Amino acid sequence: LNSPETVANDPAISFRTALWFWMTNVHSVVNQGFGATIRKINGDVECDGKEPAKVQSRIGYYTDYCQKFGVSPGENLSC
Repeated sequence: LNSPETVANDPAISFRTALWFWMTNVHSVVNQGFGATIRKINGDVECDGKEPAKVQSRIGYYTDYCQKFGVSPGENLSC
């Protein structure tokens, strides 16, 4: 807490922080679709019509990656 810049400057701490956030906040909703992950990560800022262009951009990147990997993006793509 006394040096938050450590997250930006230390790759190991950055990865651990990202993994902690994912496991604490997002992991439990992955089976509910990509839209549920958007809501967990940026829902207060982007969902419910607040930033539709950003949501659509995320969905676009996600579906592009799914296509490249040859997997279905599934249901519930938007928050």
